[in-house]
Amino acid sequence: MFKGRHFDRSVIVLCVRWYLAYNLSLRNLEEMMAERGISVDHATIRRWIIRYSPELLERFNRRERAVTGRWHIDETYIKVRGSWMYLYRAIDSNGDTVEFWFSERRNLTAAKRFLARALKRHGRPERIVIDGSQTNREAIVSCDTTDRLQDQTRQNLKPIRVRQSRYLNNRIEQDHRAIKRRVYPMLGFKSSNSARAILGGIEMVHMMRKQQGKYARNPQPSLIEQFELLAA
Repeated sequence: MFKGRHFDRSVIVLCVRWYLAYNLSLRNLEEMMAERGISVDHATIRRWIIRYSPELLERFNRRERAVTGRWHIDETYIKVRGSWMYLYRAIDSNGDTVEFWFSERRNLTAAKRFLARALKRHGRPERIVIDGSQTNREAIVSCDTTDRLQDQTRQNLKPIRVRQSRYLNNRIEQDHRAIKRRVYPMLGFKSSNSARAILGGIEMVHMMRKQQGKYARNPQPSLIEQFELLAA
């Protein structure tokens, strides 16, 4: 994973973890490394974060524990190049992250793409709670119908129950805050690609803190231990 890099793996993992987990700027990290006798430019640290966040997330997803059959779905705003874009998110009844998807648009196509991804990874939920969004409701019905038509088990699959309630969906709105707290100090992303990579890393750290990963030797490893296991 780190083959051919000029800097030691431990330095790269430390910078990536600190940036994704805490409200630090790239220049903060540059200064912090300098205090440790390590000369590394903030632009290099940014490249590390964009390069390694998706791969670490992919490794974490292989260890992710199963989610429940009751989901809450919503989207939140993310600023990129001065314009608002959207992060679709889903959590289950335990508050565990089910899926997330960054989109430049907020429409039926984006909602369907997000839901199809969630269904493919986690299977069919019993129920999905949404707010008053008619677009999200249409996306669920469409993806549910497609999924049942493509099912080859010949089982009589029940339709996914959709419940629309602004107040019942407070759970996911509260969960958005963990992501927004880290994104807000960044003052927006410079490109969609960097936003997608960094948001994936932030979501991964959020799942790590919720202990969503499964590890054989330690059922509840610390954030540091989880990064070390994934980067090994």
